[in-house]
Amino acid sequence: MSLFSSSLQRTAGAALAAFLLATPVSVSPALARPAPDSFADLAAKLLPSVVNISTTQTVKSERGGREKGDRGDKDKSERSTPEMPQFPPGSPFEDFFKDFFNRNTPRGGRPEALPRKATSLGSGFIIDAGGLVVTNNHVIADADEITVILQDDTNLKAEVVGRDTKTDIAVLRVKTDKPLTAAAWGDSDAARVGDWVLAIGNPFGLGGTVTAGILSARQRDINSGAYDDFLQTDASINRGNSGGPLFNMDGQVIGINTAIYSPSGGSIGIGFAIPANSAKAIAMQLLSPEHTVHRGWLGVRIQAVTDEIAESLGLDKPKGALVASVTENGPAQAAGIQPGDVILRFDGKAVVDMKHLPRLVAETAVDKQVHVTVWRKRKEQNLDVKVGKLVETEQVSASEPRRGKAPKEDSDTLTTLGMTLANLTPDLKEKFSLADDAKGVVVVDVTKDGPGAEKGLKAGDVIMEAAQEEVKTTGQVARKVDDAKRSGRKSILLLVERQGDLRFVAIRLDQG
Repeated sequence: MSLFSSSLQRTAGAALAAFLLATPVSVSPALARPAPDSFADLAAKLLPSVVNISTTQTVKSERGGREKGDRGDKDKSERSTPEMPQFPPGSPFEDFFKDFFNRNTPRGGRPEALPRKATSLGSGFIIDAGGLVVTNNHVIADADEITVILQDDTNLKAEVVGRDTKTDIAVLRVKTDKPLTAAAWGDSDAARVGDWVLAIGNPFGLGGTVTAGILSARQRDINSGAYDDFLQTDASINRGNSGGPLFNMDGQVIGINTAIYSPSGGSIGIGFAIPANSAKAIAMQLLSPEHTVHRGWLGVRIQAVTDEIAESLGLDKPKGALVASVTENGPAQAAGIQPGDVILRFDGKAVVDMKHLPRLVAETAVDKQVHVTVWRKRKEQNLDVKVGKLVETEQVSASEPRRGKAPKEDSDTLTTLGMTLANLTPDLKEKFSLADDAKGVVVVDVTKDGPGAEKGLKAGDVIMEAAQEEVKTTGQVARKVDDAKRSGRKSILLLVERQGDLRFVAIRLDQG
């Protein structure tokens, strides 16, 4: 563990790296206010609620020179297990070093480095006067000992109440004889881009440090996980700020500082915080008797709505999440959600894009009945869904193909969309290793640089739907393509199966 447990580097573009620090966001109007003459009064009030967090971890050296607990898999044999120096024969140093190495080397082995302690620093904030502290999970991950340091330099040993690796939230508990100063949660949805914010934390181990800036953006996705929805701020955030609070001008926590973009690890004015509304919900679940986070589950496999897919479905612009398949006996199937539906709204909230839906579903209470608006057959439909419980260890895999008698079909072929298509026959199923009960039209050839090749289709793919209608023969595909052309559409939507994997593809139509 490094001295900055709140740093996990990522590349962004040519020379940007993201260092982990906290979670999600939403939007509501709030009154603008002028810049304050000073932040001193507010800072003095908030500093006692912010803590420094110090962790220690025992790093053991294994045979061959690798260190347990060391991030990365770098061979450190040259540093931790040096070779015995070479001296001229008869040198007085030869016997001295030989004796030293023999005493510290296992029989037939190399010298073993003694276990050492690695120290990391981070930040956190008190949410209950009785001694509850919230921080980032990566600040205390793999720690053998955790120490919470108050503003008055009081050191308190901490224990982990619960942690959630998916959103990088952890709750700690310390024992204290006196009430602590707790911070108040704020409404991160009410925070607007341009609002003043204060960040307080422990950068580089310097202790309680206050920096000011504005809320720069919302709903940032930095590719750190499925539930990315970060607040962005230009308040200076550095190594050691991880887990610290981001305050609004009312002294309320609206975010947990979690990550920065930087080429060197220092602040360049691009920091990210987990929205308080999401962080609070996770923290409250971690404080439950189970100390576990339960996430909602819909039971759909989704993909992005591209410009071509939007046009082919009659949407005014790309939005929502396209359902590629539904889980058998899952909440979505029970509610009547079908492959080809575009989920536009979930529980009253607009689904901005594909990445937005998993977070909305995950944050919904298990067994809650919600309204879902889908786009189907070029119009909106409303459905009621009872949200299920997501099992984190659940593995989604393709079903084993069922064996059965193949239906008798003709062998007509069709050349369209830059592909040669054929009706499924026993010979073609055997040739492309398709299941006996496979249904649709098989791609037997793809023209180089044609519309099908542009979308990555290849021989052996099976087209199951065209324009959201099931197709079983090449003649049905031809009619759907002709209908789309007559309607003036620029593309046609196909549902394609490849080795059990379903996906929708919008293929460009050749109007000529």
